[in-house]
Amino acid sequence: MSIKQHWDQVYQNSSVDQLGWYESTPEPSLNLIGRCNLHKDAAILNVGAGATTLVDELLELGYRNIVANDISNAALEKLQQRLGSEKSTSVQWIVDDLSNPNALLSLKEVDLWHDRAVLHFLQDPREQVEYFKLLLKLVKQEGFVIIAAYHLDGAERCSGLPVFRYNAAMLQKNLGKEFIQKDAFDYSYSTPSGASRKYIYTLFQRKSI
Repeated sequence: MSIKQHWDQVYQNSSVDQLGWYESTPEPSLNLIGRCNLHKDAAILNVGAGATTLVDELLELGYRNIVANDISNAALEKLQQRLGSEKSTSVQWIVDDLSNPNALLSLKEVDLWHDRAVLHFLQDPREQVEYFKLLLKLVKQEGFVIIAAYHLDGAERCSGLPVFRYNAAMLQKNLGKEFIQKDAFDYSYSTPSGASRKYIYTLFQRKSI
């Protein structure tokens, strides 16, 4: 089974609010986004969006330039269904693989790259390199990056797949000297089943050349 088939199957066979990464309100992400002081028309790219409630929240806050990406058609279809046809037209939808991008390469530069619980699924170093190459291509000068991934002390598997765990220093190394760390904190997330999952949340800003 390909990774795309895996995620399509996950979303086709499960209720969104029972998935191990579901958040009714994505407070850590919203708090970090608030610190970026973005204009309402800022380009926000939510990579690996799945059926996240973050898109709902951003639309409610008045953001008008949101791009939702996922490798799974089924995931984005569930998000579109929840939003409804009117709100869905306010979002740009891109089905693409972050580690082997195609459509994303044509995207204009963004003010914010947001990733919660996607990067850690990329186990192969070559996939990780492609992920950060894409990020460096798309995030504009003085743009922001939010990455939330499994902590070094966190779980070793999620959704039946192994995960690659991080700390802030590892993420800084991958982003390089062009980025300044603005914040980093540990966060214990409670899954719908009641299990605890330890994340590292980070906020970086790209320097102006």
